Amino acid sequence: MEGEHPHEEKQTETACCASQCPKDGEERQGQGAMLWSIQEAVERQTMQIGTSACGATAVVDVLQALGIVVAPETADRCVRTCLRRNEAPLPDYLFSRSEAGATHAQLIAGAEQASGGRVLGRHFPLHPRRRVRLVPWLAQWIQKGAVPVATMNMQLAVPEGEEVPDAWHHQLIFGVGPDTVYMTNPLDVVSEWEVHQRLCSESVLLIRREDVLLRLTADAPLSSLSDDQSDPRWKALDVEGQLRQMIREEDHDDEDQFRMSHVMIPAAYSSGVTVFALRDSDQGQELLHAPELPLL
Repeated sequence: MEGEHPHEEKQTETACCASQCPKDGEERQGQGAMLWSIQEAVERQTMQIGTSACGATAVVDVLQALGIVVAPETADRCVRTCLRRNEAPLPDYLFSRSEAGATHAQLIAGAEQASGGRVLGRHFPLHPRRRVRLVPWLAQWIQKGAVPVATMNMQLAVPEGEEVPDAWHHQLIFGVGPDTVYMTNPLDVVSEWEVHQRLCSESVLLIRREDVLLRLTADAPLSSLSDDQSDPRWKALDVEGQLRQMIREEDHDDEDQFRMSHVMIPAAYSSGVTVFALRDSDQGQELLHAPELPLL
């Protein structure tokens, strides 16, 4: 959400092996559903339109899937993408990291504004964990012509040996198959388990040690993080204490000592799925009145 997607782009139909793609009849049986075929997704998907703009990128493709074409810059303006303040002092930099990109609420408002009110969205939180079978639930909405967007904490379910990404991410879901989810930006085929893990996350973000130390100065007003009255989570997570611990580790350069790899800060994002539909359609009205997913 803040930066580029961590995985290498998959641009060809070979990204979906035959064993993963929905078989004939599976969609009719409710086990799979596709807004686009793999080849259509290759041709139609919008690549990341700017820094931290995965949310606005998803909105472009949501509207396209619903038959509405808007310019990427229009979507970005309507979503009001927030940027990292990379040159700011450490506390302000961390505040900017906590909200960089966009929330699901910004996607909903952006899609509505960019479509002239023709599109509505509804967010279904998946944290705390819900009683839902993800693929069948997504398939039901896709079969009705609605368009889901996943808001995921990419710092969860990281494949072994890969570096922990530094951001959350919005991705349009253009189809599902048995135990499989198909997404754009980048074109990706991911297991249901992996997606579900990332969709069920606390609203937190890990900031890399090097990103902290790069901006750490002797006069950095770290106490301002605990004093933030607008979001008590900064104090609850003891971000100030985490930073002071990292400073102590730097002051005592002991190779055998455990060293924090990240600082955990609050994040503005809410993990889950936002479903979009045309406001005046049957799907739109059903979306408005659909019950919340029950807690486990």
